[in-house]
Amino acid sequence: MQDLKPSRRTMITLAAAAPLLAATTAAAQAAPDGPTPNHPPARPPAAPLHDGANDFDFIIGDWKAHVRRLPERLVGSTAWIEYEGTSSHQKLFGGPANLEEFKVTSLDGKLNIHAQTLRLYNRETRQWSIYGFDAAEGTIGLPPVIGDFRGGVVGLFDQEDWKGRAIFVRYHWFNLSPLACRMEQAFSADGGKSWESNWICELSREKA
Repeated sequence: MQDLKPSRRTMITLAAAAPLLAATTAAAQAAPDGPTPNHPPARPPAAPLHDGANDFDFIIGDWKAHVRRLPERLVGSTAWIEYEGTSSHQKLFGGPANLEEFKVTSLDGKLNIHAQTLRLYNRETRQWSIYGFDAAEGTIGLPPVIGDFRGGVVGLFDQEDWKGRAIFVRYHWFNLSPLACRMEQAFSADGGKSWESNWICELSREKA
């Protein structure tokens, strides 16, 4: 049978280490403010969640609209078409929802865009969903872009197909002043590594 008794060398090593172990234990017990198994490190209180029910209040009312639209997307095109017209926004049913009616005509008078947008706020997730729809045709665009207000910008995203390609879609709303705001739509075909803007809408008005 193997001899399990500690050797003399082992006993000397343990004896030498004992004072150091005792000192370390005493130091830990003497530091009540330090983390221990029964007293984990203190954590700062979590920041309150942002209630975004009023994030789109800045857009309510009537605006003049100037639009730059890139029809050929994700092919390196730089042939933009410009439009001018109006954009009107109103709250719905007294809740965190609003409706936009959008009418613009290309500067050469050949193209018209008449569209509607529905924005809904989910109080549970604290996010907005934006749906484009066509009241005349009875259709609604799906999926919606979904997002919230961060860093001074309302950012909304979705994933969809564009001409057989899976892409990400991004909306950014910028509240520039009571008399100006801007919306940009961009596509990404590489998982969000790069973005191509294809719709820039600048809204302005003389008084809020």
